[in-house]
Amino acid sequence: DYGGRLASVLDIRMNDGNNQEYKVGGGIGIISSKLEFEGPIVKDKGSFLITGRRTYADLVYNAIMGSDNFLYFYDLNAKANYNIDENNKIFLSGYTGRDAIGMNERFGMDWGNITGTLRWNHIWSSKLFSNTSIIYSDYDYRVQILNDANEFSLTSIIKNLTFKHDFEFFFNNEFTLKFGLNSTYHSIIPGQVEYSEDVDINVNSLENKNGLENAIFLSSNWKLSDYLTIEGGIRLNMFNLIGPGTFYDYDSQGSLMDSTIFSSSTNVQDYFNVEPRLNISYIISDVNSLKLSYTRNTQNLHLISNSTSSTPTDLWIPSSRNVKPEISDQLSIGYFQNFDENNYELSVETYIKYMQNQLDLKNGAEIRSNEYIEGELLSGEGRAYGIELMIKKTYGKLTGWLGYTYSKTEKLIDGINNDSWYPAKQDITHDLSLVAIYEYNDKWTFSATWVYNTGNAVTFPNGKYLINGNVQFYYTERNGYRMPDYHRLDLGASYILRKDDKFESSLSFSLYNAYGAKNAYSIEFEVDPNDPNKTQAVKTYLFTFVPSISYNFKF
Repeated sequence: DYGGRLASVLDIRMNDGNNQEYKVGGGIGIISSKLEFEGPIVKDKGSFLITGRRTYADLVYNAIMGSDNFLYFYDLNAKANYNIDENNKIFLSGYTGRDAIGMNERFGMDWGNITGTLRWNHIWSSKLFSNTSIIYSDYDYRVQILNDANEFSLTSIIKNLTFKHDFEFFFNNEFTLKFGLNSTYHSIIPGQVEYSEDVDINVNSLENKNGLENAIFLSSNWKLSDYLTIEGGIRLNMFNLIGPGTFYDYDSQGSLMDSTIFSSSTNVQDYFNVEPRLNISYIISDVNSLKLSYTRNTQNLHLISNSTSSTPTDLWIPSSRNVKPEISDQLSIGYFQNFDENNYELSVETYIKYMQNQLDLKNGAEIRSNEYIEGELLSGEGRAYGIELMIKKTYGKLTGWLGYTYSKTEKLIDGINNDSWYPAKQDITHDLSLVAIYEYNDKWTFSATWVYNTGNAVTFPNGKYLINGNVQFYYTERNGYRMPDYHRLDLGASYILRKDDKFESSLSFSLYNAYGAKNAYSIEFEVDPNDPNKTQAVKTYLFTFVPSISYNFKF
């Protein structure tokens, strides 16, 4: 039943609270703290769970280094469930959280989400049950550019109201059927710009964009034998862009041709797409297996990103009369094997993805407070392919894993990069991670994590020129440069102070970025204040090494 995006889906599920007794847990540290509280609403019938976290690493870092950067996040989760009777159960959950980062009065970013879900689980019979959900989410993203000649902030907001009704029917142990529908109302503020008070620029207030996205799906899981399982299905996606608002038409060059005003709830544009899916799993023997899958996905919300700066200025827009839904077709195959009596696990997966209606900005496009932003867009095709390798050690005092991914993500859009393939902004060629966990004894556990990845693609200037005494940079090859490679070593240790039926406590020690790598977060090109004829590249990095200690408890 998943859909609406071309990339991966992260399925996160909250635990139900303890319905027998009250429990409290948490941790207090020098860079972050957390607290968890759970217990019964009515014993054996309902329970609740509340968790919260907050980091303040920037306060510690700034006190030591004497800077005024900020970097923090917080989140709060709450969930309650109640058994009405043996066939009906309701769940109510909520989440709010925010991440923020700001560096040296150069830029600032923060993003957050507020979401709530009401779900009703109903058992119709011993073979059929359903989940009915109402979901609300309010996501906002804001970036501030503080070192620009015209300091500004850009805000994008997406509000969604979703209704889902899913069924699962168990014919027998070999065959299961899933089907259902979902409907989402999107309300989008594409990108509202605010300039500093001393900047004399007229700002257009961008209109909200509204859309209704409906989908129905049917899938089946069929165990043909002890060795072969096939899961197949189809999803039908329907998107309607609706009023009110003024909507524009452009010619093939992006020039404005006409505009039409639509009243509230009037259909402006609609799209219909069919999304087939197929997964085949074959168990070769007790220790190895093979998996093959094909998936088509459709995406009707589009992220427009400025790639001429490593500090992003992004906005979201829906499919429209000028912007078609993005479509991807992905084929993947994986091989999995266990060794040494299942103490080691090996997986090798490779994939290829073809994408239609990929978007990017024209050269020199302006996305700040531009109500004609669709005229600044070009569309074409994309492709992605790669291979993922992982080996795990799952047993013994020393456990861990080694993971490596080689991948390429590219676009081909007429009018960009001399009509040749070029790396997408998300393209990361090499990604390597090494994790080791060592249980020294019943009290001490040590861990180490080393990560490395190729810098993502970015567009840097090839030259500069003057207009009315102001320096303007000249760009040629799209995403033809790379940010510096990223690498980091994290060390950790934990010591159990007490562990029994009534109380648990431990100390956690960590050293983030143990060898103090100055990994670039952004690189900006500016005129050298000491010599206007020269240009300097200014690298911004977040932290070097960050030590931490925290006390954890549960009772």
